[in-house]
Amino acid sequence: MFSFFRKKKPTPAPESAPVEAPVTDVVPSPVESALAAPTPVSSPPPVPAAVPVPPLVSAPAPAPEQARVAPVAAYAPPPSAPLAPSQPYTPPAIPAALASESISAQPAVLPESSAPEFITPEPVVRTGWLDRLKTGLRKTGSSITTVFTGTRIDDALYEDLETALLLADTGVAATEFLLADLKRRVKDSRATEPAQVKMLLQEAIEEMLAPLEKELVVGEYHPTVIMVAGVNGAGKTTSIGKLTKHLADAGATVLLAAADTFRAAAREQLSVWADRNKVEIISQQGADPSAVSFDAVAAGRARSMDVVLVDTAGRLPTQKHLMEELSKIRRVVTKADVTAPHEVLLVIDGNTGQNALAQVKAFDAAAQLTGLIVTKLDGTAKGGVLCAIAREYPAQGRPMPVYFVGVGEKLEDLQTFRAREFAQALLA
Repeated sequence: MFSFFRKKKPTPAPESAPVEAPVTDVVPSPVESALAAPTPVSSPPPVPAAVPVPPLVSAPAPAPEQARVAPVAAYAPPPSAPLAPSQPYTPPAIPAALASESISAQPAVLPESSAPEFITPEPVVRTGWLDRLKTGLRKTGSSITTVFTGTRIDDALYEDLETALLLADTGVAATEFLLADLKRRVKDSRATEPAQVKMLLQEAIEEMLAPLEKELVVGEYHPTVIMVAGVNGAGKTTSIGKLTKHLADAGATVLLAAADTFRAAAREQLSVWADRNKVEIISQQGADPSAVSFDAVAAGRARSMDVVLVDTAGRLPTQKHLMEELSKIRRVVTKADVTAPHEVLLVIDGNTGQNALAQVKAFDAAAQLTGLIVTKLDGTAKGGVLCAIAREYPAQGRPMPVYFVGVGEKLEDLQTFRAREFAQALLA
């Protein structure tokens, strides 16, 4: 399983006395235990409260009441205790009568890394992902690349390209910006072939989408509370299940909140994901969504969970009373944890075109979005709407990150958004 998260690096603590390596693999013989008092062995330092979550660097958290002992092979000392060289183990004195009995001891070997960052690196190759993304955006890509099959760079080429971009749901503002930027690049590079113009357009799209590229941070707060919203049918609950799987596989403890109490079988669907991923779930039949969310955040704090994922009810942005309910959930979550919610994600269907931009604006006004998940790019999605979002949200004073994009129902079909990959797939 790959990972796509990072944890915020902790602030270095003042230096303190070195900590000797704990020894956990020496077991005295029964005879020795009977005749010689065991030599006390110091307990290992408390293991950091952070959990290895992809690629996430956890912030320091208060030590638990009862220290948990981690396997020696996976143990790293806290930042405040520099790693001391391993010391050989000296067994207790053995009576002369038992001198012939051998007792072997191996010193514990600690990793030499001095930072308990718990980073699970990105896979070297995102196997098959770019091919699946290209397949999903094939309709858009073929309509744009057809423009560059001619032999001349003239006004007709730019007019055809403008039409193709508009049909790809890029939007008027983003299309105008891309054409102006492309003409400047063509002039600066002195391109003479349409194929060169295509490569320059890919660079322009990549540069436009770069502000949307951001990693999801988990571990700065305990628990990290993530609200997930979206309209019915956008793939909200399925995306939560996939995200839960990635977090659980990375070692994070996850608690799900089934706050989608309106849609039939929504609780059951989320419960299936909870069972499949072996994570806990807070669910109440017919309960108020805000109450379920409050209970989940409170339970997450009491149980020292790393992440609480709140599945809110699917709603249409045109229905004011439903959007007000979403705002209420956010306010109630804040009452349970004054710092929460730490992320508010909107799941949008890539097939909705320019309507997706309208959804982003409406949900942002109601719940103050912090990021997006774009799904179903394997259907009739045109993908250009991401360019429209990238062009629109700097005008709102901040970018709107796209954390993940999905191209299918399988777990590996939800991947971290990368501007370069998306630009390549869009013009494949």
